[in-house]
Amino acid sequence: MSDAVYRDPTAPTDARVQDLLSRMTLREKVGQLNQRMYGWDAYRRTPDGDFELTEVLHAETDRFEGLGALYGLQRADAWSGVAHGSGPGAEDGAALAELVQRHVVGRSRLGIPTLFVEEVPHGLMALDGTVLPVNLAVGATWDPDLYERAAAHAAAELRSRGGHIALVSALDIARDPRWGRTEECFGEDPHLAARLTEALVRGMQGAPSADGVFAADKAPVVLKHFAGQGATVGGRNSAESELGWRELHEIHLPAARAGVRAGAAAVMAAYNEVDGMPCSGNRALLTGLLREDWGFDGLVMADGLAVDRLARITGDKVSAGALALNSGVDLSLWDEGFTHLEEAVERGLVSEGTLDTAVARVLRLKFRLGLFEQQHATASPPTGGAELSKEVARAAVTLLRNDGVLPIGGNVSRIAVLGPQAATTAHQLGDYTAPQRPGTGGSVLDALRRLAPPGLDIRHAPGCTLTGTDLSGIPAAIAEASGSDLAVLVLGGSSARTPETEFDANGAALKAVSEMTCGEGVDLAGLRLGAAQYALLDAVVATGTPTAVVLVQGRPHVVPDTAPALLTAWYPGPWGGEAIAEVLLGLAEPAGRLPVSVPRSAAQLPVHYNHKDTEYGGYVDESAEARYSFGHGLSYTSFEFGEPRLTGRTVEVDVTNTGQRYGRSVVQVYLRRLITPTWPRTLELCGFEGVGLAPGESRTVATRLGADQLAGADVVEVRVAPSARAALTAVPLTLDLRS
Repeated sequence: MSDAVYRDPTAPTDARVQDLLSRMTLREKVGQLNQRMYGWDAYRRTPDGDFELTEVLHAETDRFEGLGALYGLQRADAWSGVAHGSGPGAEDGAALAELVQRHVVGRSRLGIPTLFVEEVPHGLMALDGTVLPVNLAVGATWDPDLYERAAAHAAAELRSRGGHIALVSALDIARDPRWGRTEECFGEDPHLAARLTEALVRGMQGAPSADGVFAADKAPVVLKHFAGQGATVGGRNSAESELGWRELHEIHLPAARAGVRAGAAAVMAAYNEVDGMPCSGNRALLTGLLREDWGFDGLVMADGLAVDRLARITGDKVSAGALALNSGVDLSLWDEGFTHLEEAVERGLVSEGTLDTAVARVLRLKFRLGLFEQQHATASPPTGGAELSKEVARAAVTLLRNDGVLPIGGNVSRIAVLGPQAATTAHQLGDYTAPQRPGTGGSVLDALRRLAPPGLDIRHAPGCTLTGTDLSGIPAAIAEASGSDLAVLVLGGSSARTPETEFDANGAALKAVSEMTCGEGVDLAGLRLGAAQYALLDAVVATGTPTAVVLVQGRPHVVPDTAPALLTAWYPGPWGGEAIAEVLLGLAEPAGRLPVSVPRSAAQLPVHYNHKDTEYGGYVDESAEARYSFGHGLSYTSFEFGEPRLTGRTVEVDVTNTGQRYGRSVVQVYLRRLITPTWPRTLELCGFEGVGLAPGESRTVATRLGADQLAGADVVEVRVAPSARAALTAVPLTLDLRS
């Protein structure tokens, strides 16, 4: 078989795919569509520290004479049970991948390699992988170029460990912050999410060669989750989504459309249903829209066990697998349903031609990765991950309120650093994070002590824990605050899993334990912090000591404006403590802008800025307005926007730094549709650009309005402002598209 076309690296990819497909049995084809087992079940550590393959892997590869894909070979966390000492690290991850790949190829009659699929939610989820700030922090940077660099680093790290495919959340839009997976969203706005999704695809995948082959340090990305998962009812994970087709297109599909246009290799069908049909069985969504309307020719993967859930509709797992395949799913994830596709073909539930089409997509990706020529890691480990992670964290720190307290000035001689988040890095990391080696990163307290000028006395008391009602630590915190010139109160939440966490079959938390307040499976009915945190805040503010509150969180929590300064860093990663300290001390500027609106309470939800332009009724007992609007963020300097100008479809505005310090502003361009065939939204973000300016410096920012953005309207207003709320009163420019 040495002269087989599929063995010839000089042959066109499509010719290689068709030649290989023609040689495969039905059983072998079905095997290529299955990604059933967990990678951590494929190996074990021997007493001398080497790896050996398990009987589980042998059974799986024997079942279909090969293995289509293997999930999570490098994954380490409380769910997998993999930790330092038992799992692969930077020094031996590539060797383990090569060992497994040699086994799979050897068990395949045709020598077909497997795909190693890994979670890369905010950096590679593996031991020694670089942890980046979570997506909500990335959204707060409003900086696609920075994120593209971070994504490129994560891809290179993945490939250096022998991994192939990156699973990355990008498509979920945060419409209800009670949802535990809000941290995985870029924000509440489709345009912001679309720009960052494009950056993700460019950074991860790069520009493919003429024959579509990925570079050695680039990885195909699977964009999660398609579609509408951020709009589940009540903010509950995997619940139904009550979405009309227009709402889906206007809010939840633009990021996916941008990712497809950028060349994304794959998308993952979401758990939720759209118009009564779960996404993994929704042919109108996966085939009619994604493939036929958008021309997507990449891979569609089901989310974990989502295919088997379709048995609730079809009656059994055989027909559930057939429904998913007929709808457009190419690759399963741990499901039983796809293992029975041979029977489904024999029963006439699905045609072999439909099966062949899906198998061809899987094989094509393997050829594009060069797996038939390379059985080992193809990239050198990248360097500079910690500094890059800190750069993203620094860009995400968002100053929401400041009554002259920050940055910390020379008149401050003693600082009390308080709160349950002040001295920990564990709760800075977010969900989907591997265990960190001791000493990785640093807390806010650590960084302030290291970076503070000589003579600045820094005291510490935690005051309370993240959850619970224990107030016993508050008196010590009051004492430290009372004797200080400034109190830095670090509050927030945590998505940290522990071995005591009870997990669902797909890895989601079944119930919150310890200090978990966020993450997959940890949805909230309200948005309040732990009760003791509010007691601590009230007690510290009552001392009269000026207080700066820092929030380390995975969703916007409700925090009253009782302290003169308030900033949020989301989950900033291991080195986020240093980024926060730099901003507090004025060594760096607060550059972030809110990617989500911050509510006053859960009772006012929804508070996203881009609601329909109706006579929005208020509440008798509370304001209906968000506490802080989408796009809001303060600086240590001041900026002035000039009168915007409109030339054709290009908007220009002059921005000037009118303060005494360097700073970064984000010019935000919003549309307000005046004459349109359907009821419009109040505002729609259609462009933005970050501008860093020295004191007194001016720059002209130009934004070209795209045809897609203006489609469906006859007359629009264009408004340029530093936030969505400011745009409501900004001087509008009118663009008549009828002429």
